[in-house]
Amino acid sequence: MDVILGIDIGGSTTKIVGFTAKNNMLGSLQVKATDQVTSMYGAVGNFLRTYSIPLRNVSKIVLTGVGASYITGSVYEVPTVKIDEFRAIGLGGCTLSALERALVVSMGTGTAFVRVSDGDVIHIGGSGVGGGTLMGLSSELMHENDISNVALLAESGDLANVDLLIKDISNVQIPNLPPNATASNFGNIKNTATNSDKALGLINMVFQAIGTMSFLACYNTPIKDIVLTGALTVLPQARDVFDGLSKLYRLNFIIPPLSIYATAIGAAVSFLES
Repeated sequence: MDVILGIDIGGSTTKIVGFTAKNNMLGSLQVKATDQVTSMYGAVGNFLRTYSIPLRNVSKIVLTGVGASYITGSVYEVPTVKIDEFRAIGLGGCTLSALERALVVSMGTGTAFVRVSDGDVIHIGGSGVGGGTLMGLSSELMHENDISNVALLAESGDLANVDLLIKDISNVQIPNLPPNATASNFGNIKNTATNSDKALGLINMVFQAIGTMSFLACYNTPIKDIVLTGALTVLPQARDVFDGLSKLYRLNFIIPPLSIYATAIGAAVSFLES
């Protein structure tokens, strides 16, 4: 059995997936390490052990992500090939959502926007607002830099203690803007706001910024489906915020299964299709 490994080497986390040559997915996992090279080698070893795959069965390792530039030549004597990260993002998002046309948004340390339509995969831009923003501001405001702890704090937060809402500034209905829509993130923060309120406010701000940029990227295009991928999609607040944005912007924000592995999956799929 020939096995193809797709590996997305990020700044702090490496995601790996395995496929057979017949395009059947075998499994996935992620690892963290102090540097990208160590992380990549650890991911390969861990994956093979976890899924009981002999190294001799691996015919190709497909690399993508910012850390792929640090890897040259073969890995464990297995030949490697590199796939453009934005192509991997687009193909991975559409593979997971079973869509042929979509805006695929990769929410990692920053955020990338990739448009897929009629077989074309185009990186249309990016933003510095992402997981790095959330971690940095959480560390400064709440002295917490573990994103899972920030999400846990946010579960008991109240946005009314942080954000300025439309209903706070207008007593009449504004067309296309519900009263509970955000007028200003952190525009109404109270002295009594708790760390939980601040955590929820930060998560809400990051997701709303990404959602609004996604809407603008789709404006005046036929694309109505936005596929969300990357590490931030696993935060429990993601679905609630993006469900609200779906109603506000009349778009379909989709978080597919295995969304954090989308780029690694896209790398493998790109190689298999070629």
